[in-house]
Amino acid sequence: MRKIITISLSILLLAGLGYLSFIYFGVYSEGVRAGTVIKLSKKGVMFKTWEGQLNIRSFGAVSSNNQLSEVFEFSIQSDDAQTIKLLQEVSLSGERINLHYIERYRILPWRGSTKYFVTKVERTPAASKPQEDAERSLYD
Repeated sequence: MRKIITISLSILLLAGLGYLSFIYFGVYSEGVRAGTVIKLSKKGVMFKTWEGQLNIRSFGAVSSNNQLSEVFEFSIQSDDAQTIKLLQEVSLSGERINLHYIERYRILPWRGSTKYFVTKVERTPAASKPQEDAERSLYD
């Protein structure tokens, strides 16, 4: 009887550890979103995590000047100081960025408030306007 209880508890423990490691390390999806950072903050009561919001502007189907705004909420690993610094810079400048992220299966309180974690930030090159290019060619 004692042997059956020991084996059962061992199986339950291994299953629990397997589930927790799957949730902790497993990645559900990866992607890229483009927009401007409108909020970046460090928050939490027991676990301080970096959280942000990205404003994604898209164009409506009804008319060409109808813009819709969608907010994408994301988290940043606390040990990724370079990404945090870059996001602080672009949030102050209003610069448009490409945000590479992964989506986890579950939210764990010591990791962040969302399932989306930033892995890479790319600054988008400033798009020059055709009128400015035409003016430049006149003076060249």
